[in-house]
Amino acid sequence: MRFDVISVMPQMFDALQQQGVVGRALQRGQAELRLWNPRDYTSDLHRTVDDRPYGGGPGMVMKYEPLQAAIEAARSGRPDVKLAYLSPQGQRFDQQVATEMAASGEDLILIAGRYEGIDERIIERNVDQEWSIGDYVLSGGELAAMVLMDAVIRLLPGVLGAAESAEQDSFMDGLLDCPHYTRPEQIDGMQVPKILQSGNHELIRRWRLKQALERTLQRRPDLLQGRRMTAEEEKLFNEIRAASGDAEREQEQ
Repeated sequence: MRFDVISVMPQMFDALQQQGVVGRALQRGQAELRLWNPRDYTSDLHRTVDDRPYGGGPGMVMKYEPLQAAIEAARSGRPDVKLAYLSPQGQRFDQQVATEMAASGEDLILIAGRYEGIDERIIERNVDQEWSIGDYVLSGGELAAMVLMDAVIRLLPGVLGAAESAEQDSFMDGLLDCPHYTRPEQIDGMQVPKILQSGNHELIRRWRLKQALERTLQRRPDLLQGRRMTAEEEKLFNEIRAASGDAEREQEQ
């Protein structure tokens, strides 16, 4: 899967290419990253990529001409490749979207905007998708592009050492992840749950599912709204609610 990123700060992507799981995937050729700097498509001495907005107001807007030229270079020979713009106005990017992108394996061009944004005509002419990684504003789209790429690339076949690593991630089943522990067994009086040391894989699986349900209920109850639970999840969820009610009654007494 190939990612083409249009950015005036391509050096920011060094960390993605050189570190961690994604860096190794790029180095092994399991994914590909190409960077396109709009400054390379300017004709003035200062390599200007921004200008004042029409109508006035603070900040600057990325100019149409260098962005369009960079897009055309990235799309060269691939007229049908999809182009996405990282923007606070975009649709929310989540694990389901990342999974769908990885499953399709389709190449993607990403525009990492800067300043107050990009000329709207770029969006009207080129953009197929707009993605937001959250309801906040960043200094530029580079970090958002790296978040999207990291989430997708780690799901590509063979990137993670074990397929189960991705399958058990938070959100993969619509729930937050369960707690995890490693050695030593006891630290400052804090004990690893006995069930995880039992060797009973079925009990461990059930414990982890219950923990994931409880953690999701406590921290992200919105994820449970409209969720179609299995019979086992319904039973565990009722146990959680009952235990919570008992705890509240004990506090009142």
